[in-house]
Amino acid sequence: MAKIHPLADVQSMHIGDATQIWQFCVVLPNAKIGNNCNINCHVLIENEVVIGNHVTIKPGVQIWDGVHIEDHVFIGPNVTFTNDLFPRSKNPNWELKKTWIKKGASIGANATILAGIVIGENAMIGAGSVVTKDVLPNTICYGNPAKEIRKI
Repeated sequence: MAKIHPLADVQSMHIGDATQIWQFCVVLPNAKIGNNCNINCHVLIENEVVIGNHVTIKPGVQIWDGVHIEDHVFIGPNVTFTNDLFPRSKNPNWELKKTWIKKGASIGANATILAGIVIGENAMIGAGSVVTKDVLPNTICYGNPAKEIRKI
């Protein structure tokens, strides 16, 4: 059974066993969250989001429509995801770009992940990095823009 803090607004019925959702979180109705996840305070999870099992999401993260997070992923505090490469207010022609964070990846605090990116299995993104292109599996990347530093 999931543990949901009474000050969280969890509208989804798709929350896995042993998942904890802390105070001041908002989880919209169609979001899917796996088993044994830890969703820290002040996290927003939109409708078209899938989160796997054993995922940790630290405070201050917004996970927008189109983001898919696989199992055993770590998302550091204040990581920023985007889902639109050309955002405009009230744009009727906007195109949702899907972002994939593959199994075992870790994203450091305050990193920015542009829309449509794939972060490969077990990749590590350094704190404060701006990820503008796909990251290969088993790779450490950091900087602005993020660059491959070495293989793990």
